[in-house]
Amino acid sequence: MVQITQLNSTDTDFQQNLDKLLAFENAQDDAIDVAVAKILADVRELKNSAVIEYTNRFDRLSINAAQDLELTHADLQHALAILPIEQRTALQQAADRIRGYHEKQLLASWQYQDGNSLLGQKVTPLDRVGLYVPGGKASYPSSVLMNAIPAKVAGVKELIMVVPTPDRERNDMVLAAAAISQVDRVFTIGGAQAVGALAYGTETIPQVDKIVGPGNAYVAAAKRRVFGIVGIDMVAGPSEILVICDGKTDPDWIVMDLFSQAEHDEMAQSILLCPDQVFLKQVMQSIERLLPEMPRQEIIRTSLKNRGALIQVRSLDEACEISNKIAPEHLELSIDQPEKWLDKIYHAGAIFIGKNTCEAFGDYCAGPNHVLPTSRTARFSSPLGVYDFQKRSSLIQVGPQDTAKLGRIASVLAHGEGLQAHARSAEYRFKD
Repeated sequence: MVQITQLNSTDTDFQQNLDKLLAFENAQDDAIDVAVAKILADVRELKNSAVIEYTNRFDRLSINAAQDLELTHADLQHALAILPIEQRTALQQAADRIRGYHEKQLLASWQYQDGNSLLGQKVTPLDRVGLYVPGGKASYPSSVLMNAIPAKVAGVKELIMVVPTPDRERNDMVLAAAAISQVDRVFTIGGAQAVGALAYGTETIPQVDKIVGPGNAYVAAAKRRVFGIVGIDMVAGPSEILVICDGKTDPDWIVMDLFSQAEHDEMAQSILLCPDQVFLKQVMQSIERLLPEMPRQEIIRTSLKNRGALIQVRSLDEACEISNKIAPEHLELSIDQPEKWLDKIYHAGAIFIGKNTCEAFGDYCAGPNHVLPTSRTARFSSPLGVYDFQKRSSLIQVGPQDTAKLGRIASVLAHGEGLQAHARSAEYRFKD
């Protein structure tokens, strides 16, 4: 018997139960934070020697020199060459679609004349970005594509990838993805020591301007600590999917979409909103029948028990309202005429429109980025994109005919704030 929370929006305690279901404490583990602080301090002070020591300890290696941590372009090309043709083709096709989508996101510089003055915006790429990629058995070549390609489209001059190789285990698809994405340098390090190396720089590993990419709790804690020294993409929580269904999709499809997120880990969240009680019962039957077929069934089972839910709603309108409160990472609109409902959705990381559009397409090859805001942060943040690797500088050039006009405004406001040097600086521009 599979346990999963079943709610009805007409229940008087529905909101209370929903809040309890959504609650996720993303607090830091004190022991992890203390360990990470020590690792980062060592890397900052001792540089290469600390990176080598921690890499040997945690990845069970015997590296003696920092140069042994770097892979060559030949290594990456070899990994690409030895891949089965089916995998190589799939990686390339996914990369092409991801690149095509992100090229649409490029920000442009602009200028305009305001009287006798010039105002505008200059857009420039980051100089150097670090990409953290999990290694060993938990390897995700799709994450390489999703993080590296928008950085390259943005014009980032140098992309440094770090990927641990515990027990010297390398994942050829990850390295092949790095080759396809035109990653510039790859170092076989991971954990907090890799984040520290990217943030502070060592004799061998250059300091970067921003660190992106997923990692475990130690990596997340390290990214939190180095933020401000470098930029970071986000500190993501467990994966989430919310499906709004009108009861007309094959229940097996819906169940497998729910499973697709639940199989990530025990804290992942899978929720279905539907007004059709009969369909919800059919979904429950499909869960019972399909779960035993899944290789990761115990993870799915625990995820559904801890954080999953089947929720009967009054209407699709109400489903959209609830969805906006949840602000899910992934939202599937598995309904007829889904475009009609799109305008009612305000908060979601990615929206999958129509019953044929499963979330897995977005994870791998549709084109939009799969690095998405979690834990309700879609209320105020966006998917990773080219804009995360570009920055904007304001352009201001005041012409001689405008100095008196702007100078008087600035002078009045500066005196009002008690900042006399500001005022005098402005006044110098228009007084004889």
